[in-house]
Amino acid sequence: MGSCRYCLCFARKFRRSEAAPPPPDVKEAFEAYSDGGNHMGPEGLLCFLAEAQGEAGATIADAKLIVDRVRQFHCLHHFLGRPLLTLDDFCRHYLFSDELNPPIRTQVHQDMTAPLPHYYIYTGHNSYLTGNQLNSKCSDDPIIKALQRGVKVIELDLWPNSAKDNVKVFHGRTLTKPVKLIKCLRSIKEYAFCASDYPVVITLEDHLTPDLRAKVAKMISQTFGDMLYRPQTETLEVFPSPDALKRMIIISTKLPKENNSRKGKQTFDEETLAKQFTEQKPEFEYDDKNDHEQNDCDQEKDTDGDEFFHQNSAPQYSRLITIHAQKPNGRLRDSLKMDHDKVRRLSLSEQEFGKAAAFYRADVVRFTQKNLIRIYPKGTRINSSNYKPLPGWRYGAQMVAFNMQGYGRSLWLMHGLFRANGGCGYVKKPDFLLKASPNDQVFDPKASLPVKKTLKVKVYMGDGWRLDIKHLHFDAYSPDLYMRVGIAGVPADTKMKRTRTIHEDWTPVWNEEFDFPLTVPELALLRIEVHKYNMPKKDDFGGQTCLPVLELRPGIRAVPLYDRKGVKLKFVKLLVRFEFV
Repeated sequence: MGSCRYCLCFARKFRRSEAAPPPPDVKEAFEAYSDGGNHMGPEGLLCFLAEAQGEAGATIADAKLIVDRVRQFHCLHHFLGRPLLTLDDFCRHYLFSDELNPPIRTQVHQDMTAPLPHYYIYTGHNSYLTGNQLNSKCSDDPIIKALQRGVKVIELDLWPNSAKDNVKVFHGRTLTKPVKLIKCLRSIKEYAFCASDYPVVITLEDHLTPDLRAKVAKMISQTFGDMLYRPQTETLEVFPSPDALKRMIIISTKLPKENNSRKGKQTFDEETLAKQFTEQKPEFEYDDKNDHEQNDCDQEKDTDGDEFFHQNSAPQYSRLITIHAQKPNGRLRDSLKMDHDKVRRLSLSEQEFGKAAAFYRADVVRFTQKNLIRIYPKGTRINSSNYKPLPGWRYGAQMVAFNMQGYGRSLWLMHGLFRANGGCGYVKKPDFLLKASPNDQVFDPKASLPVKKTLKVKVYMGDGWRLDIKHLHFDAYSPDLYMRVGIAGVPADTKMKRTRTIHEDWTPVWNEEFDFPLTVPELALLRIEVHKYNMPKKDDFGGQTCLPVLELRPGIRAVPLYDRKGVKLKFVKLLVRFEFV
């Protein structure tokens, strides 16, 4: 039996890594814009940019810069010669460069002067955790990594230490090892604006005594100084814009309640809510078995008559809160009612949001036109997994909070959406989610809509696996690679397709085209995955990416891939053409 395995192992051919010829479309484009010659100059490249790549605003200076960059990188031996590109330069060192020829726009280009609720905001959940939700270490390292990626909402859970004289950050009522609050705050200050100058929101899950709140207020004020946004009034009628809040730190949490303020009032619990919906199941994912659970890790409980709710005990703490947060209190629909003289943030678990979206979808959309909704993972996701983000975005929820230390397809979609708008952490919501009709009708996320446009994706080839993954992930022989290409979006647009498998080749050439009709292209993400075919074992992973469809640049583009955790692979890229019809 061992001999059989040995023979089968060496039955495969070892193929040397040889450069594949340029795809026919690339060769034809080169010949067309080099007048059939062997070299392309800046003038020909400019025509290619304008006519084939749809870059109408390109200039001869842009073309000359590209030629110079390619020649500096690849052709130093003839740097003093005429500024010309060969076919190999054109294909491998211009078209295949995601720096010179990226698949999406890399600058902030959206209007950033609208109120905060008009934007999706890159939001983390339990941002201090390094692993699972039960016994992993708490640290400022995942906070730093999130901020470097472009995350703009950081969550900190605040608890008293055993002596009740200081504050620590950890996931309450678990075995997670705490980290000092001051360490987290200092790291936020240092890395808040490394991805963009747009504001960072710190959401505080507050379990403190009045004295410790005063201590936290002093700590926050001293750490951030003039970076800290301090509201001029007790409540806001309209949230400021990201542009008005550049390089500012914003605090969001619940206002401390007055003593006994909740007596005699109905208290929200999921069991009461579940009874309202015994006959129906919402579209958004949630588990019915969890409807009756009281999860101490995720649910804040208001305690009647204890010392935690003296509003006037730490007024300096309350004055730092710009975004007032609340959780459902009583009937869920009542929590979605508009308040015309103030704005707020409503926090909902994924189950609660699923019920709201299923039964009060117009109320949810209308609420998010002026207020913020934050959705957080259910407490049973102890391995730091995530839920599907698209339903939240479809209903206008701005803060779809994710466990950024995890990984998986849901997190890939989150990374994909926030590659939009230059990766600044704020993405403008579609206009149809921001406006009501003259008769006060809002967008219906479940409405059947006609096809608005079709995205055509032609996959030419891929390269770089032999350099990035080497032989640590694939075996020593040339891999058998195939691609999965598709759309994540509204249900009518969501689909995945697959290329054929290219056997025993480190530089696979697929030359396959796919059409994707889109009813809501504003919410569509292009999904790409590469796998190594490995019968009968489970397929190996060769990289992935998600790209916002409306950010795609038409023409032939270099598409970099990322590993399972969302870290960019250094060399692996695909050559893909995008076209809208």
